[in-house]
Amino acid sequence: MTHVRTCVRMGDAGSPYPRFQRALATGNLNLIRVAAAELPRVDLGDALAVCMAIREAEPERFERAALRWLARYAVEKAGSVADVRAAADAFAVMVRRPEDALAALQRLV
Repeated sequence: MTHVRTCVRMGDAGSPYPRFQRALATGNLNLIRVAAAELPRVDLGDALAVCMAIREAEPERFERAALRWLARYAVEKAGSVADVRAAADAFAVMVRRPEDALAALQRLV
């Protein structure tokens, strides 16, 4: 008896990062979490997008997500305490001026 193997290439559509990007675009946290789990690492910019999705879908968890993001930012990217303060200030104004806050955070990343 001979066994034949079939290989189906999925291209970018089946790759983890494009799936993660599509999940982010939906705003569905369940999809985002599943897709993120497939990645070896979520970069800081994408982690900010996840934070924003949490803000929309599970606002009660946003503060904790913001703190985790700030900790990563402090270790991975910030060049000074002033940079960390600017990021924290942006999160603090998120409730009143979300577009401005997000723009400020994106500039920092």
